[in-house]
Amino acid sequence: MGNNKASNLWKKEDWLAVWIGFIIIAIGCVAVLTQSFDFTAAKFGTWHWWENVDEKKSLIDQFNGAFWIKLLRTFLVLGILFAIGIKLQGEKIGKFIPAFVVLFIICIVVRLVSAEFTLNRYLEWAFWALLIGLLISNTVGTPEWLKPAIRTEFYIKTGLVIMGFSVLFSNIAKFGLYGLGIAWIVTPIVIIFMWWFGTKVLKLDNKPLVITLASATSVCGTSAAIATGAAAKAKKEDLSLAISISIIFTILMMVFEPMIIRACGMSQLMGGALIGGTVDSTGAVVLAGNALGEEAEQAAVLVKSIQNILIGFIAFFVAIFFATKVDKTDDRKVGAGEIWNRFPKFIIGFFVASLVASFIILPLTDGATVSTINKGVLDQYKNWAFVLAFTSIGLDTNFKSLFKQMQGGKVLWLYIVGQVFNILLTLFAVWFLLSGKIFEIPNLDMFK
Repeated sequence: MGNNKASNLWKKEDWLAVWIGFIIIAIGCVAVLTQSFDFTAAKFGTWHWWENVDEKKSLIDQFNGAFWIKLLRTFLVLGILFAIGIKLQGEKIGKFIPAFVVLFIICIVVRLVSAEFTLNRYLEWAFWALLIGLLISNTVGTPEWLKPAIRTEFYIKTGLVIMGFSVLFSNIAKFGLYGLGIAWIVTPIVIIFMWWFGTKVLKLDNKPLVITLASATSVCGTSAAIATGAAAKAKKEDLSLAISISIIFTILMMVFEPMIIRACGMSQLMGGALIGGTVDSTGAVVLAGNALGEEAEQAAVLVKSIQNILIGFIAFFVAIFFATKVDKTDDRKVGAGEIWNRFPKFIIGFFVASLVASFIILPLTDGATVSTINKGVLDQYKNWAFVLAFTSIGLDTNFKSLFKQMQGGKVLWLYIVGQVFNILLTLFAVWFLLSGKIFEIPNLDMFK
């Protein structure tokens, strides 16, 4: 029994995602702290089609020698680590490697398209990854030989572990009561409301889908969906549906929410906080906040960062709730073992990475160094892992099956009503805390 538990540490996907994430974080930290080697991943800068405009490179200029080296490094690091992970899970890497090569090439196309100047202004890469994957799967079809590399959860779990290093507990101290009130009080209320509305009003039988969509709506989209979906034992199809709905509406909110906020005459501080609390994706939060101004972007990112810390806590409570209430089939007492089995282990990696960044690397160095590790190195590895995941979702999704899961539009209504409730409640919290009517307006210098 003990040997089986020990072997899970290097044979189960959750734990392997943790180790791969830790390896990338460790190498990234060493590279920045020692400055002895380059570990940066490939990144497409914003480009125009034919020539340099406003200091944006042309398409051809993207492909210089340094870029090819970074692209090869990115492919080798991720390809080798994920191939080892596949092998340790008892699967054949002979089928995985050629499939991964093709998947990575598709992801290069995704990153390239999403970096085009006009497209980059309105839609982030997550949308293009999903769209290109969907176009392939719903036209020519996803070939069988490509499917060994379609490992959506493996890629996204690894990306979440890497993302943990960017979630600093010092952000809570920075924004204090304001951030906690907006991000931590509103979020669980929205989840509880959507659970009640989905199960009692809409009478949806697929409870894992309800809680997965509720978490995606109230916390941070895809990341929360993966974590709570694992805790609730949601099916792959449920996860794809929740993520697809979240991405589509995230795009709409990213474009229109800043316009509405500006039309209402809301301050940048309040508008940014509202965006941070209601727009699902962190990348979309940055773009939407930037559309209002620098102060709004800083406030939005800070609120979203505090909200991201909730991912692990939400997953933990969902695991307990489903083990003891939803999926309990008899009067037997559910022990800690069942809860532990349900709990997504990669969340431990997320928390450990956050703790290391917050209480070891940050005190030993400074905020600028941690920022360099994150923005200069780890962000791109996280983004590549997420692009692999989103593209995999598209390649593994069929429109016909998606429409069947909508249950006559009930799932869509669950999201729309839940998101409207989320916006209204967050708006009240933002007004209550940041309008200056009740509490003193915080100094915006704290964001810098």
